[in-house]
Amino acid sequence: MLSAKDILTIDDFDVKGKTVLVRVDINTPMDPEGNILDDMRIKSHIPTLIDLHEAKVVLLAHQSRPGKKDFTTMKAHAVRMSQYLGREVKYVDDIFGTCAKNSITAMKNGDVILLENVRFYSEESLERTVAEHAKSHLVKKLLPHIDIFLNDAFAVSHRAHLSILGFTEALPTGAGRVMEKEVISLDRGIKGGARPCIFVLGGAKVDDSLKVAENVLINGGADRVLVTGVVANVMLAASGVDIGKVNMDFIESQGYTDQIEKGRKVLEAFNGKVGLPIDVALNENGKRLEVQVEELPNGNMPIYDIGLETIVAFSNELKNARTVVLNGPAGLSEMAEFALGTHEIIRAASHSEYSIAGGGHISAEIRHIGYEDKFSHLSTGGGACIDYLAGEKLPGVVALKEAAVKRKLQK
Repeated sequence: MLSAKDILTIDDFDVKGKTVLVRVDINTPMDPEGNILDDMRIKSHIPTLIDLHEAKVVLLAHQSRPGKKDFTTMKAHAVRMSQYLGREVKYVDDIFGTCAKNSITAMKNGDVILLENVRFYSEESLERTVAEHAKSHLVKKLLPHIDIFLNDAFAVSHRAHLSILGFTEALPTGAGRVMEKEVISLDRGIKGGARPCIFVLGGAKVDDSLKVAENVLINGGADRVLVTGVVANVMLAASGVDIGKVNMDFIESQGYTDQIEKGRKVLEAFNGKVGLPIDVALNENGKRLEVQVEELPNGNMPIYDIGLETIVAFSNELKNARTVVLNGPAGLSEMAEFALGTHEIIRAASHSEYSIAGGGHISAEIRHIGYEDKFSHLSTGGGACIDYLAGEKLPGVVALKEAAVKRKLQK
């Protein structure tokens, strides 16, 4: 596992008067008219821009991907970022052509420009090595105009994409404030946090969650792992509970049938360290029906939340923990009737000395109930965060480490 001391940050560079290329992740939910619905990621990069106020800052970013309705330009993002920064972030509708290069050349200290959606360039999303990406037109065209590269896009750094890796060999390279905070915070959650440390893994990404559970239990990063959501359904089935045909059919439809055996092995290997629900809430024609897990009917009522007894038991554990990491909701929290488990788990986790939410859905729920300020860290990355917690090597973070080693050798 990498840590912040393995990578360079803004503090390691003299940025005054330099042209700094920053890869940010401001990919946001947008409505069909192109209006931004959630600007959390845009806001998260403001500390990086403030700390680069004496530099000329060139931003590279993406919005959605080809084929999606919200695959559009970065114009609205530049407007919103300008509002938060308090000065203009100029939108340039070009990536590496003459317009982009001329805009960079004309910059003065303190200027910030946002180039066009980097995914408009087809080679951006190719999974390649650093050396292969370095040969791309994008890198060759922009390289002569840039002094320093900063990767501040943690949320997309689990992808070996061009704008994440392409500049890291040729330029002095470090992390922006978002990346720096993510690495420090997540490392503290999985290996340096106060004990006891409890992970709550929910949502529907069962394979990813079981990797995280296995990683933190093998490495001693967690004292307990509590499971909710579809993850809990799989683990209940793994423990021998008949969760009912409708719930088994859903697991099969998601391609997670093989995860039941994986769950069984995790339960056997870490006896007593995995907490399973003792009751659940079924969806009975839109109404909440509480049932003990051993009394689940083999009918057509799906499990939509953890039950009240489980909520109380899990909440008590979390209130006594000193470090808590949440990833994924406890149930179908979009429906008010089944949001109880998710919201109560959030409230309980907020009492701990150090609390982390692993991006995506759970972070959105935390903000929805106004608990954002009660958490130590809300990750900006969904897939990147869960990969990091599972001990996977993120290409973007690995490239930062390699760049730091290279710089130290050159000194």
